[in-house]
Amino acid sequence: MKRLFDLVLAISASLILLIPIVIVALAVRLTSRGPALYWSDRVGKNNKIFKMPKFRSMRVGTPAVATHLLKDPTAHLTPIGSFLRKSSLDELPQIWSILTGDMSFVGPRPALFNQDDLIDQRTRLGVDVLVPGLTGWAQVNGRDELPIPEKVKLDREYLERQSLWFDIRILWMTFEKVIRRDGITH
Repeated sequence: MKRLFDLVLAISASLILLIPIVIVALAVRLTSRGPALYWSDRVGKNNKIFKMPKFRSMRVGTPAVATHLLKDPTAHLTPIGSFLRKSSLDELPQIWSILTGDMSFVGPRPALFNQDDLIDQRTRLGVDVLVPGLTGWAQVNGRDELPIPEKVKLDREYLERQSLWFDIRILWMTFEKVIRRDGITH
């Protein structure tokens, strides 16, 4: 049921968001050198690595680490990078990952391939069995502001509580947070 929900919603979102996706892609290309998309190695279900697309908000050559680990994250942003991140428009290409089955709309956010502490904690608590999501319970409860142990605790809570109605609730809460730009630090 969850996969069918994801497919119907992803196909609908693709059609509705086609023009904004094209506009954002052009804006990225026109304001900085390099491709419009950045393909990031991420950890998926059962700790399998997959390529996750995002609109590029960082300059070409930025180290592939979590943003909070950069000495000065703002120095690496493209001219429209901050806007893309704060508006969450950089996440739109992840609809592709949902269509391919690498991601779901709701689940733990996919860890970077080198976030060993997050990957280890999720594996210990059994969260690695979940398909990662565009949004999740941890994101609507703090997003970038949460320390890793708290994120993993919320991911585990999602694993125990997951249902279609809980996913719909999380999607609604995500919509509200994006509109208010809550919990975004970069």
